Amino acid sequence: MSGNPNRRDILKTAATLAAGGYLTANDAPIASAQTPRAKTLGDIDALLRAATEAGEVAGVVALAATGNGVFYEGIFGRRRLPEGPALTRDTIFRIASMVKLITSVAALQLVEEGKLSLDAPVPAFAPELAAPQVLEGFTAAGIPRWRPARGPISLRQLLTHTSGFAYGLWDAKALAYHNAIAKLPAAKRATAPHAPLMFDPGARWQYGPGIDWVGRIVTEVSDEPIDVYFRNHILDPLGMKDTAFVIAPEQRAREASVHRHEADGSLLALPVEKPAAHQTFTGGGGIYSTAPDYLTLLRALMRGGTHDGVRILRPETVALMGKNQIGDIEAGVLRTTTPALSNDVDFFPGISLKWGIGHMLNMQAVPESRSAGSMTWAGLYNTYYWIDPAKRVAAVFMTQVLPFADHRVLRLYRGFERGIYAGLKAG
Repeated sequence: MSGNPNRRDILKTAATLAAGGYLTANDAPIASAQTPRAKTLGDIDALLRAATEAGEVAGVVALAATGNGVFYEGIFGRRRLPEGPALTRDTIFRIASMVKLITSVAALQLVEEGKLSLDAPVPAFAPELAAPQVLEGFTAAGIPRWRPARGPISLRQLLTHTSGFAYGLWDAKALAYHNAIAKLPAAKRATAPHAPLMFDPGARWQYGPGIDWVGRIVTEVSDEPIDVYFRNHILDPLGMKDTAFVIAPEQRAREASVHRHEADGSLLALPVEKPAAHQTFTGGGGIYSTAPDYLTLLRALMRGGTHDGVRILRPETVALMGKNQIGDIEAGVLRTTTPALSNDVDFFPGISLKWGIGHMLNMQAVPESRSAGSMTWAGLYNTYYWIDPAKRVAAVFMTQVLPFADHRVLRLYRGFERGIYAGLKAG
């Protein structure tokens, strides 16, 4: 995989940070922190500029648009501290899980074509999909116990994180399984499920690699590698020239470095990732983009699947993406197992959170900002977006900081968001 973190890279980074003493919380929880107030679009400029000058973020590119076009652009800070070049509108960011929205669009295109079904069992091209196993627990000796799942996995479940697959970064049971398997004798390890489910399909919500599997399904069904499918059916039609799994030297020269918060709160630039010789791509992470590129995708979805005369989805399909797909199940809250990489995540404490297709949904309005039923998600390095269909606004906010859900970044993001709505109201 070219320049993209796999699980081994993530765990290696976590171990390095832990050894250096960087696992302490970097600030008060977002729910209790005082969020800056911006009453005009000019106030947003002041907020973002102050945050970069204070070293809360190295740099930020924040854009917002209504149905009429882009109405706010804020570009502040540097690509790399301490003396890197200034960020520009076309700065390249690692957007990690924000690729999941693109993968979701790809799968829904195939649903529209009749090549996939949302509720039929998914294509059984791998044992994890053909005969899913559920991790029941562990013996007193720490040996994992598993059983067959009580039902098949559907595409809808993969797209909504209700399939049972879970990331070890936010699921202690999944992490314990991988650690336990590594200690088994080789013969026993060979018979163990490579990726067991943490619960039966449809039983509950847990963020995980379900959409990584969707990427493989798109490749199998379309007979196009996932990067080629994206380029042919989504990225090129929308003019998203800076969104790719592999970036050219000219694009890499525009890339922002990832930074981490040191124990004293300062930022340290991490080494730039190196392209790998063997490249594999996933529907769940590992892609690059720019704020303008990604906002183009958001604007297309806000307009019912079309942008500048190009249609990528039907209006009724886009509407489905913004509807609760998981019933009474609650979604969106994550408990970290690796504080170096992610804080606990609860973006809207006290608000019911559901999952549509490709997005998290807040079921009540957020004070001073987004409407009930708005759509959102994020990437590991603190890149964020939202679409508010009721107020016809979409926005993207990009930084490059670890850990995920960094409290300083979230306060700044909330200040940006509230400033956007204040600016819309004033205008």
